[in-house]
Amino acid sequence: MRINRYVRIIKRIFLDKNYRFFIIANFGWYDKLDDIRFLKRKFKAIMGRDLNLDTPETFNEKLQWLKMHDRKQKYTVMVDKYLVRQYIAEQLGEKYLIPLLGVWEGPDEIDFDALPNQFVLKCTHNSGLGMCICKDKSVLDVQAVKRELEKGLKQNYYLTGREWPYKDIPRRIIAEEYLQDQLSNEGLADYKFFCFNGNVDCVMVCIGRQTGNTKFYFFNKDWELLRINKSGKEAPAGFSLKRPDEIDKMFAIAGKLSMGIPFIRVDLYECNHKIYFGELTLYPQSGFDLNLLPETDLYLGGIIHID
Repeated sequence: MRINRYVRIIKRIFLDKNYRFFIIANFGWYDKLDDIRFLKRKFKAIMGRDLNLDTPETFNEKLQWLKMHDRKQKYTVMVDKYLVRQYIAEQLGEKYLIPLLGVWEGPDEIDFDALPNQFVLKCTHNSGLGMCICKDKSVLDVQAVKRELEKGLKQNYYLTGREWPYKDIPRRIIAEEYLQDQLSNEGLADYKFFCFNGNVDCVMVCIGRQTGNTKFYFFNKDWELLRINKSGKEAPAGFSLKRPDEIDKMFAIAGKLSMGIPFIRVDLYECNHKIYFGELTLYPQSGFDLNLLPETDLYLGGIIHID
């Protein structure tokens, strides 16, 4: 059975050039390819169409254009999960920061005994790989966590989608307090605001991560469901979510943080009646988002104004 599986994989590598691209890319064969050629190749492999960088129209196309042409130095600070804390403190105030428990150069420096029972570990220079969400330290496999953190630290995140702000971020590990919303039975919701140079068009609400059944729903400023992605389109008639108490203030914060930037996603939390900063994202899904409906891809692209 295993031999047959390998035969199918090898056959697909030879017959499917897009599948072949991902297999070869995982081995680093395209690491030295220039950014434009790499992005065109990956865009075609994922999106199934050519990338138009000359006259981009869709949201995904314009994110690729922004990678190449909008290169403000402050973006590196804004996506560094450690340095962005000082940026947010200056822009909004320290009260919006999730309490920091520590920062280290490597996993062996972490004193796990000194950490509380619940905490979050993450690398400062990437997205996802190496993250540890600890809800009960008594059952935590510390050595496994260290191995994952090592993998995260070794990752050159820039090479995966040519998001240049990540290229020169110092590779570190931070620990933050674990946020638990005592007022919700569904766990902590993540509010991701889609911002266009100070104008906040909509917010994507992420729920169900604690149960493994994550759903994403878009709402406008009036808290009306927008059926602009797959989850929203499939939602039953009359569907809604509880309107957050601090949603108006969160919209205002997102607008302030996005001033002067063609597009940025501002991620916030509302936990126990308090607003906390999550992260800033310049290129959601690295500009390869298949979850957006085609009409949404065009609509959001139309709001990004590029020179």
